[in-house]
Amino acid sequence: MSRIRIALVPGDGIGPEVINATRGVLDAACRRFGIDLSYDELLAGGIAIDATGSPLPEATLATARQCQAVLLGAVGGPRWDTLPGHLRPERALLGLRSGLGLYANLRPAVLHGPLASACPLHPAIAARGIDMVIVRELTGGLYFGERGRKNGPGGEEAFDTETYSVLEVERIARVGFELARGRKRRLVSVDKANVLESSRLWRETVLRVAADYPDVALEHLYVDNAAMQLIRRPDDFDVMVTSNLFGDILSDEAAMITGSIGMLPSASLGAPGTPGMYEPIHGSAPDIAGQDKANPLATILSAAMMLRLSLGRPDAAAAVEEAVRTVLESGVRTLDIHDRSPELPPAVGTREMGRLVARAVLDGDPDPASRTTSRTSSARKGKGRTAPKSGRTGRSRS
Repeated sequence: MSRIRIALVPGDGIGPEVINATRGVLDAACRRFGIDLSYDELLAGGIAIDATGSPLPEATLATARQCQAVLLGAVGGPRWDTLPGHLRPERALLGLRSGLGLYANLRPAVLHGPLASACPLHPAIAARGIDMVIVRELTGGLYFGERGRKNGPGGEEAFDTETYSVLEVERIARVGFELARGRKRRLVSVDKANVLESSRLWRETVLRVAADYPDVALEHLYVDNAAMQLIRRPDDFDVMVTSNLFGDILSDEAAMITGSIGMLPSASLGAPGTPGMYEPIHGSAPDIAGQDKANPLATILSAAMMLRLSLGRPDAAAAVEEAVRTVLESGVRTLDIHDRSPELPPAVGTREMGRLVARAVLDGDPDPASRTTSRTSSARKGKGRTAPKSGRTGRSRS
C-alpha cells in the first residue's frame, strides 16, 4: 500500500493542541487498519505571519496541493488584530479554500445521546434528537466579493459585496441534493430572497436544479426564519444548503444546540482529485490556549471525515466515530460538555480525551495482542483545547 501524505496545519491558540490529540487518534486508526500515513506540518495563520510575514506562505499552499488531505486546527488571536485585512490570520483560511478550489463545506451537527443534558434547548426538544448536515458554499458570496473603503457624505464608508454566479449556486445545490438523497431525502435551502438580489438568483437556481432530484423534498427558508426554526424544531432538519455568510452563522448556532461548538467537525471539498480540508468549526480560543482545557473531539471527528471522504477508508472512519461514542458513553467529558452532574467523573483535559479515544480505537481491534500493546503507544499521544462551558471560543473562525 502506498504512503498517504497528509498536511497538518496546527495554526494558533488551541490549534496545535487539538491537532496533536487528533494525530494520536489517527496513529491508532492507522495501526489498527494498516494505513501508512506521513505528515507534513505547515505554517498558516498568525504563527505564519510571525515567521514569514504572510498568513499563508506560498510553500504552505504548494505543499498542501501535493497532499491527499489537509487537517487544520485553528487560526487567529488578539495579537494580530491590528493588522490590515489582507494580513490577518483568517486570510489563511480563505486562501487555502480558494487555492485548493474547495467550494463545498459540510458541517454535520449531531446531538450525541450521552450529551443530551448539554443541549441548551428544552429537554423535550433535545429528546427528539438532532442529526443534520449544513452544506455551506465556501468560495463565493460576501467573503470573496469586492470590498474596500471610500469617502462619502457621512465620512469614511466601508463596503463588502456579495456576488454569486449560477455556476457557483448550481454546484453547491447539487452537493446538497446528492447528500440529501443518501439520507432522509429532505433539503432546506436558506436565502434572503425577499431582500437580496443574490438570494433571488440563489433561489431560482436551486429550484431549477431541483427538477433533477424529484425524489428529494425541497423547502425554502429565509435566513432569519431558519435561525428561529433551528431552535424550535431542530429535529425536522436533514440537509441544509446555504451561502457562505449564512452557513457560517447557522452552523455555529447548530453547534451550540448540539452541546458545544467543540463537538462539530467539518469537511471542505472541491472537484474530484483535489485534496479536501478538514477542520473543527471552533476558533483558536486564546483565552484557554495552553491550559489543557480544549475539547479535541471536533478535530478528531473531522479526521474521521477525512478518512472516509478523502482517504477512502470508511472502516477506519467508523472506528474513530465509534471510539468517540464509547468514550462519551463512559461518562468522560471535557469542560465544555460537562454538566457538573455528580454522576459524572471530573472533567478531563485535551490530552487525556485524545488518549482515551485513541485507546478506544485500538480496543476495538478483535486481535487481543494488538489491544495489549496499543495502550502504551496511545498513551504517548495528545494535546489540545476548545471552548469553555459558555461556548466562547475566544476567536471565531470564518
